[in-house]
Amino acid sequence: MMAINVFKKINSEDKSMLLKNLEANRVCLKKNESLSTTRLNQVIGIINEGYIQIVKTDYYGNNIIIEELYKDSVFGSSISFSINEGCEILAKDDSEILLFDVAAVRNLSNDKEYHYQFLLNLSEIYMGIITQRNERIRILTNKTIRNKLLEYFDILSKKTGSRIIHLPFSYTDMADYLAVDRSAMSRELKKLKEEKIIEVKSRRITLLNR
Repeated sequence: MMAINVFKKINSEDKSMLLKNLEANRVCLKKNESLSTTRLNQVIGIINEGYIQIVKTDYYGNNIIIEELYKDSVFGSSISFSINEGCEILAKDDSEILLFDVAAVRNLSNDKEYHYQFLLNLSEIYMGIITQRNERIRILTNKTIRNKLLEYFDILSKKTGSRIIHLPFSYTDMADYLAVDRSAMSRELKKLKEEKIIEVKSRRITLLNR
């Protein structure tokens, strides 16, 4: 799903003033470089360029993808899943992030139209994040790998209105996102193919029973 641009309906001149008002800092990350979220308490971030993941490592050393964030995505301690619980921001491509304090947002005045528009955009983004959280809960509350897969495929299919879906990331990352073992997931995908429930071609999945 395309991220909502937090600067929607704000012209370039007003955007520059807004970033100055917010005292925004730019952080550049090279591909595979990471940043601990413990440094981001009470901070909001915007993905200006690139693609990042918020990743948590469990007790056994396995990575769990908490969130996938692309250009224009917003994250932060007051927004994201478990952002303060020992997560890391991992750059999957060269990325640039804009960071500013939550307090700076609270201090924006009401007499500037672009401040109002920014807050309106931010509230719209919050609603989208709540929807994504609910989707993730729907997936993870399934007890079996099969049901997690089918729930995830169903969510993607309904978003596009098509029984043909394209996975947004690799199968390894999908296993991390679903919080399941990669090998066990591969076996379950094979069973679903054999039972003619799905067709798989690279990262394209066709749902045959919809």
